Amino acid sequence: MLGVVLLIWSLLPVYNMLLIALDPEEGEIEFAGNLWPAEPSFSGFRDVVTQEARYLEDFWHQFGNSLYIGLATMVLTVLIGSLASFAVSRLRLSKGSMLTNVALLTYAIPASFLIVPFYRIVHGYGLSDNLWAVIAAQVTFATPFAILILQLYGSFIPLELDDSARVDGASPIQMYLRIYLPLMIPALAVVAIYALLLAWNDYLYQAVLLSLRNMTVSMTQGQLFADVDAEWNAMMAAAIIYVLPPIALLFALRRYVAASLTMVNARA
Repeated sequence: MLGVVLLIWSLLPVYNMLLIALDPEEGEIEFAGNLWPAEPSFSGFRDVVTQEARYLEDFWHQFGNSLYIGLATMVLTVLIGSLASFAVSRLRLSKGSMLTNVALLTYAIPASFLIVPFYRIVHGYGLSDNLWAVIAAQVTFATPFAILILQLYGSFIPLELDDSARVDGASPIQMYLRIYLPLMIPALAVVAIYALLLAWNDYLYQAVLLSLRNMTVSMTQGQLFADVDAEWNAMMAAAIIYVLPPIALLFALRRYVAASLTMVNARA
C-alpha cells in the first residue's frame, strides 16, 4: 500500500502536465477543477512540433543542445569513472582510496555555491557561452559518484581474473577492455542513467553559463515564470517531449540495471 501511495504521488505531476498539455484552452483546465478535458486536443503538441508556440520558435535547436549536453556528459562520466575505478581497484594503487575520498568531498559543498567560481574558470579558459562549459560542470559533479558506484560493484569481481590475465600476458589496457568493461556493464548502465539525468534536469548552470543563443529546453521552460500569459498547454507538451529521451534510455538499460541491483542484493 505504501508503494501504491508513493507511485501515485510520483505520477501526479506527470498527470498534471498531460492534463494541461491536452487542454485546448491553453491550460485553463488546471484552475477549473476538472480531472480531464471535456474535449482533449493535441494542438499544444502540434504547436511544439511545428515551432509555432511563443518561446518555442527554436525548440528543436534547443532540444538538440540539451541532447548534446546530456549525451556528452553521460559518455564522459562513464569513461572517466570507469578508468578511475579500474586504476584504483584493479591496479592496486597504494593511495588509490585517497583519490575516491577526496573526490567525494566535493559533495560537501552545494553545487549552487560553486557557480560563481566555476563561471570565472570557464570565462578564463574562453568557454563562455559554450555548451562544453556546462558539460564540464556536469561531468565534475557526476564523476565522484560514478567512481564510488563502479568501485563498489567492481569489488564483487574476483581479482584472480586479473592475475590470470597478467599470466597470459595481457596489458592493463587489454584487461580494461576485455575483462573489466564487459563485467561492469550493469554498473556502467546505472552510472550512464545517473549522469544523463543529472545533466538533463539541470537549470542553474545552463542559465548562468549559456546565453539566449545557446538556450536549452530547461532554460526555455524557465521563461514561463516571466510571462503572465504563457501558452501553458504548449509548454507542458514541450516538457512531455523533453522527458522522453531519459525514459527511453531507462527502458533500454533496464535489464542491466536490474542485474546490477540483483547482484548487489545477493552479495548483501
